[in-house]
Amino acid sequence: MGKHFQILKLDATDSTNIFLKDLLRSENPLDYTVVITRRQLKGRGQMNTVWDSEGGKNLTFSVLKKFDAMSVRHQFALNIAVSLAVFNALNKLAIPDVQIKWPNDIMSGSRKICGILIENLLRGNKVGEAIIGIGLNVNQTDFGGLDKASSLKLVTGRNFDLDELLHTILECLKLQLDTVEAKTVTQLLPAYEQLLFRRDKPSTFANAKGERLMGYIRGVSTSGKLVIELEDRIIREFDLKEVTLLY
Repeated sequence: MGKHFQILKLDATDSTNIFLKDLLRSENPLDYTVVITRRQLKGRGQMNTVWDSEGGKNLTFSVLKKFDAMSVRHQFALNIAVSLAVFNALNKLAIPDVQIKWPNDIMSGSRKICGILIENLLRGNKVGEAIIGIGLNVNQTDFGGLDKASSLKLVTGRNFDLDELLHTILECLKLQLDTVEAKTVTQLLPAYEQLLFRRDKPSTFANAKGERLMGYIRGVSTSGKLVIELEDRIIREFDLKEVTLLY
């Protein structure tokens, strides 16, 4: 199993994504190089939210994927592939009610158990490499004031072996990423949309100005924008900076 992946284990680092980026600058790491740390000191989520992780209880790792022909136009395909890979891995472990909160948080029920941060390094109109950061709450049971966070242990009552879990996720990741360049967003979207958190349920959103909107998530566009049906049946597309799902 380990033959596809070169795994670098760190005791602590600011961010596994930054570590991999620095590695790319200084040497030529192999495709599917994985950097994993027991303690991430400055984990970042989408839009610079800070990810609080207890040392040695969770999985915080980043994977390098090199591409030959991934066009920038299709880069949302990567979000889909990674989200589906994590979903498939958790499904194998019988984690209940796993869904994807757009664009790439993984939920169990209404609580977040995993965050994904993908950084694409562009060469012209192509993605040269992607650095895929995954933070999965595994055996941590206390999240302080984060009422929307949970972990695999909290939702199942079981303790998980972090190494086994890492390998399960990496296998699922490789299955998806080996073929992602040959697929379009349109081909990948239906599987992703089926798993969308709060799809077709009345929901409340905040826009960039902090104003509240009511609407229904109807799907995702091929460019990766969230499609929301607002009042009066107006359908609008929003990107990540334009809207936040409040519930």
